This record gives sequence, structure tokens and C-alpha cells, in this order.
Amino acid sequence: MSDHPFRTPEYHAKLRELQEVDFVLVELNLYLDTHPNDQQAIQQFNHYVGERMKLAHAFQEQYGPLMNFGHWYSGSPFTWAETPWPWQI
Repeated sequence: MSDHPFRTPEYHAKLRELQEVDFVLVELNLYLDTHPNDQQAIQQFNHYVGERMKLAHAFQEQYGPLMNFGHWYSGSPFTWAETPWPWQI
């Protein structure tokens, strides 16, 4: 097992959890485009928005930013380029 934080099972599990919530949000968004008055779907969407925010915050606290501009504070030195790109995971 490598000591590099991006090569750990925990990193991959947390990233996958974020991707799963993102998938749910995309699907609910598409559904709500055609069913804008479905209160249950709106509640589910809002629930998963909150979950995604919590997961993303925890992930970024531990591993760094998920996006390179305007969504997370930078440490010093600027380390965005040190994290793996999506195709490297």
C-alpha cells in the first residue's frame, strides 16, 4: 500500500461515493425537468444536494479541491496540479 493519499482504498471509496450522489442528482434533475411539481422528487433532490455538499466538504478537507477555481480555498503552495486528474484515478 502506498503512502500517497490518492492511491488508497479510502480515497477511491470517498470519490466513488461522491460520484454516486452526483449520478442521483443528475437523474433527479432530468426527471424534474419534465415533472417540476413532483414534491417527493424535489425533496429527494434537496436531500441529495445536502449530502453532496457534506461529502464534498469532507473530501476536500482531506484531499484537496475537486475543482480548480472558485469552489475551494487553496493552501500554500498552490497544489491543484499535484492531485490526480480524473483519467488518472
